[in-house]
Amino acid sequence: MASVVATNLKKGHCIKYQGETGLVLALDHRTPGKGNALIAATIRSFQSGKTKSIRFASSDKVELVDTDRQKLEFSYADPSGYNFMDLTTYETITLDKELVAESTDFLKEGLEVEVLFIEGNAVSITLPATVELLVTESSEGIKGDTANNPTKPAVLETGKTVQVPLFVKPGDILKINTEDASYLGRA
Repeated sequence: MASVVATNLKKGHCIKYQGETGLVLALDHRTPGKGNALIAATIRSFQSGKTKSIRFASSDKVELVDTDRQKLEFSYADPSGYNFMDLTTYETITLDKELVAESTDFLKEGLEVEVLFIEGNAVSITLPATVELLVTESSEGIKGDTANNPTKPAVLETGKTVQVPLFVKPGDILKINTEDASYLGRA
């Protein structure tokens, strides 16, 4: 494991802090009028799953954890978990339901995701920024209801319900933002 000065810390680094291991989600370099600069880091713990805000002095040493990021393709889900295929070795890797829980609304067969491994254990999944999903259910829009950019609910192939414009109908393929589950347009 390597150490870096806190000012060289970057979003996406995995670090050891206060006896825990975590992923750096955000950084803010602050230089107060008096005193030394400090770095405020938002870190998600792999042990507890909670997000914490930690402050480091600009001269503090931070211990980096060796990580491995792999591109995996979602294959299928079964009672043992979610099964992904390693695109280089064609090996099947099964991930726990708890690890994949936040991503299930966007997972469909063939979707490539990035999985972060620490010491051989999968700890987080990063979805692509957008996914293309099929609309399976959607009510008819009311003719003439065009004031104030109206929307209606639509159910996607994964079971996720999103708000879409009135012209969307079952069978349409939509681009959906994975960050906030918002409609971006037709695919």
